[in-house]
Amino acid sequence: MEAFSSKDMAMRVQKKFLSSVATKSSVQMFIDDTTSEILDELYRVSKEYSGNKSEAQKVVKDLIKIAVKIGVLFRNNRFTTDELVIAQDFKKKLNMGTMTAISFYEVDFTFDKAVMSELLSSCRDLLLKLVNTHLTAKSHGRINHVFNHYSDPELLSKLYEPSGPFRGHLTKICKGLNKLVEDGTI
Repeated sequence: MEAFSSKDMAMRVQKKFLSSVATKSSVQMFIDDTTSEILDELYRVSKEYSGNKSEAQKVVKDLIKIAVKIGVLFRNNRFTTDELVIAQDFKKKLNMGTMTAISFYEVDFTFDKAVMSELLSSCRDLLLKLVNTHLTAKSHGRINHVFNHYSDPELLSKLYEPSGPFRGHLTKICKGLNKLVEDGTI
């Protein structure tokens, strides 16, 4: 006889529902204004870099879906003690990446694409390890899609060019990241 759990069923329905309604208006219920502004700038960078509006939308939509799903898992206490240790490691690595991104922005000509790309790849690997047993292969693909896109050394080099076309976007992204750090969100 199969074990049925209404709690498990409710969580699956929540994750499925959130996947299908990840639009800009519905996401604002789950994501604060500062994060939304950062996501908008990441979208603009992706769109201008790739020249492909639908690809840029897909990357940001995948990022939102993953963030919301992990939030649902966390709020429903689905992570084991070992997984919570991985989550802490991810949070530390994400914080380090955030501080490094801001530092590279604030001090011209210090940007190192290998360092930034490695930090993002490490975050991806920790996140995949965290959600390994909780999310589907499709969600794992979304995580890879997002992190592989934003850890692209050529994209990062363009983004951090001191007089480059993306400098305005980087300024807004780093100001938003600074605010999230000050607020204790990251």
